[in-house]
Amino acid sequence: MRFKRPIGLFVLLVVMALVAAACGSSDDTTTTTAAATETTAATETTEATETTEATETTEAMEPLTFGMLLVGPENDRGWSQAHFEGGQYIADNLGAEMIVLDKINTSDRPETSAETVIDEMVAAGATLIFATSNDFSDAVQAAAEKHPDVSMIFSSGDTAWEEGKAYRPDLPNLANIMGEMTLGKMIAGCAAGLTTQTGHIAYLGPLINDETRRLVNSAYLGARHCYELAGNDPADLEFEVNWIGFWFNIPGFTLDPTEVTNAFIDGGADVVMSGIDTTEAIVRVGQRAEAGEAVWAVPYDFEGSCDEAPEVCVGVPYFNWGPSYLETAQAVQDGTFSATWQWIPPDWDDMNNRDTSIIGWLPGDGLSADASAVVDTFIAGLADGSINLYVGPLNNQDGSPWLADGEEATDLQVWYAETLLEGVDGPAAA
Repeated sequence: MRFKRPIGLFVLLVVMALVAAACGSSDDTTTTTAAATETTAATETTEATETTEATETTEAMEPLTFGMLLVGPENDRGWSQAHFEGGQYIADNLGAEMIVLDKINTSDRPETSAETVIDEMVAAGATLIFATSNDFSDAVQAAAEKHPDVSMIFSSGDTAWEEGKAYRPDLPNLANIMGEMTLGKMIAGCAAGLTTQTGHIAYLGPLINDETRRLVNSAYLGARHCYELAGNDPADLEFEVNWIGFWFNIPGFTLDPTEVTNAFIDGGADVVMSGIDTTEAIVRVGQRAEAGEAVWAVPYDFEGSCDEAPEVCVGVPYFNWGPSYLETAQAVQDGTFSATWQWIPPDWDDMNNRDTSIIGWLPGDGLSADASAVVDTFIAGLADGSINLYVGPLNNQDGSPWLADGEEATDLQVWYAETLLEGVDGPAAA
């Protein structure tokens, strides 16, 4: 494990003492001495108060040490880097110390147990742990049982959700934080639906579970809605998904995301949306655009991922974990932490505010000015509630009804996406 040193430790109060002294032998000696005595007494009282306050402040503001587990590289330009930078945000704003280990997966560290990593972080002084992948679900629950005095965050998870399927009331030290990326994916899908010229959008998926299915469904709903806004028949939209088998490429274990991207384009897709942790899709789309093809990409997870090929980037929905993670760290530090389930929407006043919004959207150079204006209107509709795409009639992929006409999906129905929606072409189960 690598230790990240705190940036900007707490500044202690400096107490200044004023000393009054009497001197001379004039007739004013008694008066001066009395004044000096009063001043000295007042100064001593002030000093004592300030010293007590300084001591209390120092005790209350003892620096925090926290641990962070990353499933991929900390510089992957995607999911893991977004979490890593969220940890840096805590360090920068709270003077905390971060212990971090990245690439905790069976390919990069086959002998490393996530639960053992948590044990080692706790032994090193961590009083808060961030387990930032669905792959760490069993490990963080076991660790929370073992270390009941250590606060833990499972991103995402539903162990602290009273209505959830995996609710663990016996783990009052384990909370969940997740950004409402269904909204970010809807926005990205809208941008893709306005950009496609062939009417064929492809989605590069990681592995298949409820989380990844709900993100595909959300992207599809956004794409279909805005494809129609562009004057097209939504029934004509082709929207396909293929899954590589893990959050990122592991040679010999997953499908190669570059090859899958090639297959999408060769099959007629001109916009490739990514749902994996890394940037292969936009890199390959950029290369094919340089060869003269009219193709575009929508990366995922990380604010700076459009930089990989800015000319083809339609835009990126991304996570900004810093504000929520900082709030959690402060709660641990002041003793108010509780096990809550948080599924947090964007800050609609400013989705790209680094200090307030967990979900952001940055339009890319590949999005036309006209399309960008439509996307802005779409975002405004999501923000004020005038647009809700999770309203029936909606069918499951097999044609069976999911939402009746006018029925609005609940959080439970959206979160636990048991299948893909009708209109999405591709497997819904492994």
